Amino acid sequence: MTTMATPTTETVRRSVTVRTSAEHAFRVFTDGFDSWWPRTHHIGKSPMTRAVIEPFEGGRMYSEQADGTNCPWGQITTWDPPRRFVFAWQITHEWGFEPDLAKSSEVEVRFTPQADGSTLVDLEHRYFERMGAGGSDMRNAVGGEGGWGGLLKLFAEKAEQK
Repeated sequence: MTTMATPTTETVRRSVTVRTSAEHAFRVFTDGFDSWWPRTHHIGKSPMTRAVIEPFEGGRMYSEQADGTNCPWGQITTWDPPRRFVFAWQITHEWGFEPDLAKSSEVEVRFTPQADGSTLVDLEHRYFERMGAGGSDMRNAVGGEGGWGGLLKLFAEKAEQK
């Protein structure tokens, strides 16, 4: 008898190939995060003014808000430039901050150089089951329209600008 995995254990995988080096792609994704991340994608109480990734293991991922507050939403757990980085997605299914890393899902972004000089960027968002009953809702949100697929397109457009 075969059983289907519950939606909360499914992984969201999205990829994009960018016509640039892995080093440049990694820098645009991380150092240049604010240049391509949409202002509509935040969990703060006021409009987002800047998106930040601190470039080291243990670094925070947060947004600066118009009201002067910082709104945390992630933490770097692996930092391996220009190959990959992994972060805890500290956002609940109700779009609030989850301070407990054990209850957070996880995102890995890998940058693989291709023979033609381009870079394959693979994103994997996993461990939705850590989020409890709301994990399937989060998986559907980040896997759907307006989720990682669209965000990677925005990233690719920025990475390919000269």
